[in-house]
Amino acid sequence: MRDVAALAKVSLKTVSRVVNGEAGVSPRLAKRVTAAGERLDYRHNFTASSLRRSDGRSRTIGVVLEDVANPFASALHRAIEDVAVERAVLVLAGSSDEDERRERRLVAAFASRRVDGLIIQPSSHDHSYLLRERRAGTPVVFVDRPPSSLDADAVVTDNAAGIRRAVHHLVKLGHRRIGYLGDLRSIATAKERHLGFVEGLREHGIEVDESLVQLDVRGIEKADVAARQLLTSSRPPTALITGQNLVTIGAFRALRRQRLHRKIALVGFDDFPLADLLDPGVTVIAQDPAAIGRTAAGIVFRRLDGDTAPFQTHIVRTLMIKRGSGEIQP
Repeated sequence: MRDVAALAKVSLKTVSRVVNGEAGVSPRLAKRVTAAGERLDYRHNFTASSLRRSDGRSRTIGVVLEDVANPFASALHRAIEDVAVERAVLVLAGSSDEDERRERRLVAAFASRRVDGLIIQPSSHDHSYLLRERRAGTPVVFVDRPPSSLDADAVVTDNAAGIRRAVHHLVKLGHRRIGYLGDLRSIATAKERHLGFVEGLREHGIEVDESLVQLDVRGIEKADVAARQLLTSSRPPTALITGQNLVTIGAFRALRRQRLHRKIALVGFDDFPLADLLDPGVTVIAQDPAAIGRTAAGIVFRRLDGDTAPFQTHIVRTLMIKRGSGEIQP
């Protein structure tokens, strides 16, 4: 840093302000310092500077997602990152794989690196372990699912309402035998979506036929198997609702294999890449992971800026996208 200051003919404090993104330096001086740093191939030591800064900030936030490879999680991650980069903050992310212990290990790893905030898509059913981070002043925001045993900010989707909308759409087309494939019942959102399915049928005076319901379906391959079991039964459904994007992909694969993709309707919860390019295009109840991510990141930074308002749960509405598969009549 001394070499950069000497080359740019400015004080050490000026260099410090530029590399730390602090105010009080003219654009002309900032440009001169940046050019000197590039000439000297200077690499700023953020760990050391965070120890020296009066606020103790590391300029990082930790993000725990179910699976960063899932299209929903990756879009969520990108939205968080877009907000963070505007604040010159780095995002560290990891996948919990629906494992409570892995979630805790990731949080501990982020905390040991002194992240300024945490955004968590929870797998654990007891988040009281985060009280220590809360007491240390680390804001914690939950996304997609609410926390358990901890009062905290959360940004979630209208899961049950979205599935009820799918049921109403299919019933309006004339369907009465509607099958349902749901994710793990241990996941809060999966519970809410299944409840929305049951409520949606009952709103139309239709009793749930348990032979048309498959729960604890995890991943594409298991969804393929579960869908084929329903499709090859003695009284198959005329329509399917799937409670998660990977489950939808598996169900569509089964429909195509049985040559039923133009005969049995399909509505999936949560969009996925290329869903519009399939034949027929897949009708979905789309979440808005970008809005969820932006909202969550905004809350973290407001808390860091001193917002002490009561914790809130923010609900982001879903949207039905009609592409053809959900418009097939019985």
